[in-house]
Amino acid sequence: MCVFCKIIAGEIPSAKVYEDELCLAFRDINPQAKVHILVIPKEHIPSFSSITEKNADLIAHVLTVAATVAKQEGLASYRIVSNCGPDAGQTVEHLHFHILGGEKLSERMV
Repeated sequence: MCVFCKIIAGEIPSAKVYEDELCLAFRDINPQAKVHILVIPKEHIPSFSSITEKNADLIAHVLTVAATVAKQEGLASYRIVSNCGPDAGQTVEHLHFHILGGEKLSERMV
């Protein structure tokens, strides 16, 4: 079981900011910005490249939740990032979206 599945199962604590039957949002333990929240589907989907027509409605819901969470955090400007694969910086093989904001972010993506 991956670390995010353990967080979903309640085996590992997290600083939750949102939860419903389909997804969970929580604060990143190693923030890269003043606000850094991860939004994850509760269904284990390995990465962005695993999105299919079959799970597209779930992903649309996760992204809608990401927008809602950003508003709840008072973010007018923010970045949504999903790393796909180890060369892109994906360290947990469970699809997740980073919400980064709360300060001026670099224009560079690396």
